[in-house]
Amino acid sequence: ARARDAVHAPLDADALAADPAPLPVVQVCSDAPDRPTYLRRPDLGRTLSRASFSALPPAGDGCDVLFVIGDGLSATGVQSGAAALVRACIAELHGLSIGPLIIARQARVALGDPLGEALRARVVVVVIGERPGLSVADSLGLYLTYGPRPGCADSERNCISNIHGAGGLSPAAAAALLGRLLRESLRLGLS
Repeated sequence: ARARDAVHAPLDADALAADPAPLPVVQVCSDAPDRPTYLRRPDLGRTLSRASFSALPPAGDGCDVLFVIGDGLSATGVQSGAAALVRACIAELHGLSIGPLIIARQARVALGDPLGEALRARVVVVVIGERPGLSVADSLGLYLTYGPRPGCADSERNCISNIHGAGGLSPAAAAALLGRLLRESLRLGLS
């Protein structure tokens, strides 16, 4: 029942945006107009709505890293842990330029690709709610993509998964691992 509730729960993007973050926040949504459509049509969760694309801030000189928080398949996990996870990650990335924090509703991992390209990010990091299992309904994943652009294959991403407080990877450990992977990704020019 908790897994089913986590999949169907809506993300309260306004509450998430109000959580103190050291970055400006931009809210967007995918082409999936609602949760039932999102669950039936994964393809729509991978594309940015036209209205959201038009509302993006100017890219300027771009940034090294862009964080995108997406509800994925566990808005429950995102609501309870994404803000703290992003803050822990930012603390590991001193010396790198970080773009605005993007909060995306009805989002799949690949939604980070058009966002990263539009905001000229060298790397996009998507923080997303993972599909709930039998024992954990609030797990998060981090997906790192160097050179984000529409059409990136999943093989072009690094994933850190099973981030949660019930025996999973701690946010601090996940942030430290992301810091190492991201710096190496920038050094090598790939993910």
